[in-house]
Amino acid sequence: MSKRIEAKYKIDRRLGQNIWGRPKSPVNRREYGPGQHGQRRKGKVSDFGTQLRAKQKLKGYYANITEKQFRRYYAEAIRQKGDSGENLIGLLERRLDAVVYRSKFVATPFAARQFVNHGHIRVNGRRVNIPSFLVKPGDVIEIKQASKQLVVVLEASQLAERDVPDYIDVDHSKMVATYARIPTLSEVPYPVQMEPNLVIEFYSR
Repeated sequence: MSKRIEAKYKIDRRLGQNIWGRPKSPVNRREYGPGQHGQRRKGKVSDFGTQLRAKQKLKGYYANITEKQFRRYYAEAIRQKGDSGENLIGLLERRLDAVVYRSKFVATPFAARQFVNHGHIRVNGRRVNIPSFLVKPGDVIEIKQASKQLVVVLEASQLAERDVPDYIDVDHSKMVATYARIPTLSEVPYPVQMEPNLVIEFYSR
């Protein structure tokens, strides 16, 4: 199991953005970093700093996945044909925990990772407890029968702060989702601007 190393709202404050669009984010009240130096005036950010920030933001959004895992996604993205930035987003959006989150089965990416880890999810009828498992178009993702009435699941499906994107078909009455297709960057409903091409540049240095 990949352990969360930082509190999620500390990631928000360090980046100065509400990257998950959550109403309780401290950035909604304090748009500066944590700690005694958080309010210092910031100097001009270098190209390296801009690329690093883009990487931290994208990596943090997906429940702060490990650097080792993230670098593997980069390696696969540049190996595939087409735009490497788009490929990177496609790979991240194929993660099982990302699909569970997008389907509004749980409220946050962190909860999605834990939900998968604890064995609540089936893919094509088979139990899968690996959050980084990559789903394919046409795969059916379902909450196991015994977990469909959990309070966290019922509350998440009613959340008004975000919608299920077009590339996932969900039936919340049955708690079943079908991964229709791999999305492009413009289709992914990020609350803040993500810049995967800067991430590619960061690793290509």
